[in-house]
Formats: sequence, C-alpha cells, structure tokens
Amino acid sequence: MAKSCDSKHPNYEKHIPRINKVVGQLNGIKKMIEDKRYCPEIITQLKAVSSACQSLEIIMLQKHLETCVIEAFHSKDKKAQSEKIQELTNLYKR
Repeated sequence: MAKSCDSKHPNYEKHIPRINKVVGQLNGIKKMIEDKRYCPEIITQLKAVSSACQSLEIIMLQKHLETCVIEAFHSKDKKAQSEKIQELTNLYKR
C-alpha cells in the first residue's frame, strides 16, 4: 500500500525529462551490447546511468524529507514519526 503525507504530494513532473534521458541512455547501452561494443565503453555508459539515477534519488529523498517527514515531526504524532523513521530505515536496507 502506498503511503503519503497529509500535505500535497510533491510534484516531480519537472524531472521527467531527466528520466527520459536515462531511458535514452539505457536504450543506447542496449544497442551497444547488440553491436558488441568494447566492454569499458558499455561500463562507462552504465556508470553514467547509475549516476543520473542516484542524482534523481537524492533530489526525491530531499523533497520527501522537506515535506512528508517534517510534517510528521511537526504534527507531534509519535506514531507518524515512528512510521517515517521506519520508512527511511527500510529504504536503506534495500
């Protein structure tokens, strides 16, 4: 079940072009593999995709902390606070 915060859900639409770029990079990597390109060239492109995804992950985590997590802690609701802590802990266990 998807969880949310009481405030308006953060809007990530402005990051869709970044996601589209990653999808394009992945398609390029697929073609590189099909064309039997040199391994280090493929690995370089994979590292670029990984870096782009990590950058987006940081942006989304920061926004989550600034909205949903702060909201839970301002609410003084111990259960909501505990849930947010567990949620973040679980993210890093994966």
